[in-house]
Amino acid sequence: MADISQGTDNTHEKVVASDPAPHISWGMADFIAAEEMGRQRGYWWSPNGEHLAVCRVDESPIDTWFIADPAHPEKPATEHRYPAAGTANAKVTLHIVHRDSAEAIEVALPHTFEYLNSVSWSAAGLIAQLQTRDQKSIAVFSIDATNGNAVEIFADIDDAWVELVSGVPALSATGKLVTTVDREDARRLQVDGVLVTPTHLQVRAVLHVGETIVFQANHIDSPWTIDVWRCDVATNNLTCLSNSYPAPHSVSGIATDNAFLLRVSHMTAPRAEFSISTGHSIHSHAEEMLVAPNVAFHTVGSSKIPVAIVTPRDNVATKLPVLFDPYGGPHAQRVVGSLLAYATSQWFADQGFVVVIADGRGTPGKGSTYERSVLHDLAEPVLVDQVEVAQALAQLEPRADTSRVAIRGWSFGGYLAALAVLRRPDIFHCAVAGAPVTDWRLYDTHYTERYLGNPAFDVHPYESTSLINDAHLLQRPLLLIHGLADDNVVAAHTLQLSSALLAAGKDHEVLPLSGVTHMTPQEVVAENLLLHQLSFIQRSLPTAP
Repeated sequence: MADISQGTDNTHEKVVASDPAPHISWGMADFIAAEEMGRQRGYWWSPNGEHLAVCRVDESPIDTWFIADPAHPEKPATEHRYPAAGTANAKVTLHIVHRDSAEAIEVALPHTFEYLNSVSWSAAGLIAQLQTRDQKSIAVFSIDATNGNAVEIFADIDDAWVELVSGVPALSATGKLVTTVDREDARRLQVDGVLVTPTHLQVRAVLHVGETIVFQANHIDSPWTIDVWRCDVATNNLTCLSNSYPAPHSVSGIATDNAFLLRVSHMTAPRAEFSISTGHSIHSHAEEMLVAPNVAFHTVGSSKIPVAIVTPRDNVATKLPVLFDPYGGPHAQRVVGSLLAYATSQWFADQGFVVVIADGRGTPGKGSTYERSVLHDLAEPVLVDQVEVAQALAQLEPRADTSRVAIRGWSFGGYLAALAVLRRPDIFHCAVAGAPVTDWRLYDTHYTERYLGNPAFDVHPYESTSLINDAHLLQRPLLLIHGLADDNVVAAHTLQLSSALLAAGKDHEVLPLSGVTHMTPQEVVAENLLLHQLSFIQRSLPTAP
């Protein structure tokens, strides 16, 4: 890595940390940190600018995968170090590097922790959080930047996993440790061991730590409304900064001790609105969406599954086919208080569907038990909740024709869509599975092992959740879509499922997307992909009675 300094005459660069080995990097986040732990950085400046805390990443233990572009056989395959579940991770160490001399001291962190979750360096001190491979234990260490010594100042354990939350741990201006813990079935803000948020609030992210703490949270009974709160470190008093907006809403922002800028989305405005503590205004000139979402919120069953139902604005009482449009998995919430979030679902509704979005067990916002319901099983509880919503539709939306139900999804949602037609063809009559995980052994360590454990020690959760093992069950039309350049959920997932389906004599369709990665940012591809899905669903659903 290079230090860029302003000299007397011009700007110059100086290398302060490097390594000739091809698989060793300095100052970069490793794949797992960036993809699954929310840590995009690999270096942190000291407050006085004289030192840096720097990650050294050795990827040599990781298996090499090769991603080729079949549309261009003249090009060599791209080598990609991918830490699949049960295999080796990168070796990550933390070092203190002097800006001028480039002298490096390795921080004496214990090797019993495999993951370096986060580093924070402020005027109050330097701290780092580590996590064990099974993710059931974390520890926070205070680091002496002069000699690299590290002292444990906090630890937490959980029978399932310790959840990582953006923005913590961090030190307040007075040196108090700010973190989050799961206690009494809620994710709560903790300051120097004192819980400062009530059990009905679920903390989602911490935006600022200083003399005050600014954080996002939702009421567990209404996870679709996310607010921004401030906590005074001296008194632990809480103030909601966004309660003047109509609920449901979804609020994010940035803040300091004395100012904040909030971005507010809600259900009555087609664009996001902005609130600034100084009283100034910001006007959004973003293009407005071409649809007008018509959304109703519900909860279903004893666990109060959050559900959004999107319908056409034609006010006609005719029965309509149903399209489930979930993500349905950990760390992603689809039922939110933001009109903008329903644009694609409304487009499908306007084609003549009742569109249903359900955030079943495993999704965030509804407390610790709800999230942890998928421990060792990412299939059955997730699918059961979608089925429960389908069976309740007659009471929720009279236009829904449950004899004609399709399901579509991408990534985990693609996994769920394929799972639905394989295991519950009585409920779901066709599916579009985009970039689906089909065998969790092909997905990465940190995400997958959090929920299913390490397959090197127990392969049963992987076998019981594999779509490939269920290929012989297919009775309904299934469209598989996958970007061939996907380096997150690699195309092998879809190709192996397709091979298993063919071996079982099961008709299905596969749409490969040349040059497309995990998402489809190309406008032409994204637009025509929606049209292709619509055509498949329309011709695959049973004829109206």
